[in-house]
Amino acid sequence: MTVTIKTPEDIEKMRIAGRLAAEVLEMIEEHVKAGVTTDELDRLCHDYIVNVQQAIPAPLNYKGFPKSICTSLNHVVCHGIPNDKPLKDGDILNIDITVIKDGYHGDTSRMFIVGQVPEWAQRLCKVTQECLYIGIEMVRPGVRLGDIGEAIQKHAEKNGFSVVREYCGHGIGKVFHEEPQVLHYGRAGTGMELKEGMTFTIEPMINQGRAETRLLGDGWTAITKDRKLSAQWEHTILVTASGYEIFTLRRDDTIARTSA
Repeated sequence: MTVTIKTPEDIEKMRIAGRLAAEVLEMIEEHVKAGVTTDELDRLCHDYIVNVQQAIPAPLNYKGFPKSICTSLNHVVCHGIPNDKPLKDGDILNIDITVIKDGYHGDTSRMFIVGQVPEWAQRLCKVTQECLYIGIEMVRPGVRLGDIGEAIQKHAEKNGFSVVREYCGHGIGKVFHEEPQVLHYGRAGTGMELKEGMTFTIEPMINQGRAETRLLGDGWTAITKDRKLSAQWEHTILVTASGYEIFTLRRDDTIARTSA
């Protein structure tokens, strides 16, 4: 398993790509409301990435994916394909953005709440974001991937939720998906040891009900097998000499960009 350690030049370009990905999520927030279609959100994001940012939407045509963003609604775990169905009051929606700028990827996602959402659905979204932050705050040289996975799993399960097993975080850089695989469950003291210069995503997918997923016939859309809600948040992370740096931090985040 080979992991690419990023050079200072790589890191600077990844900072730019990460910032652009974060800006797309900031831009689209005001448009996420009842009545809008995910197709329209896809169009707005595509035009912003291509025309304003002069960047490339990485999902478009990636292994045949037909759209520029992923929109995962309610019981969709990940890789939802934008369509012409309008959002409705009470929906929860993950928008996953990956941009390519100067050959480097920035990958991030967040949950959006549409109108009046039940308290338990809001709680799922909040606990999932907490899982992300718990994982990020552990990142530093010498920590093992299993340490991060166990911490995320414990927080999710303590709150009565389950962790998706089939999908995980991943190394990222010039390549969209590279080593290592970053599991959101596991056992402390196991897995690869983090080293300065590694870059990867942490992107826990947390289910309201059981952990099992099912892939739809389109070959992309993963849903919860029990059709209960799922939530996901994602950032692209750098391992620094003393901790971490988040490349994709947004204005609405409540975690520091870098560890002290």
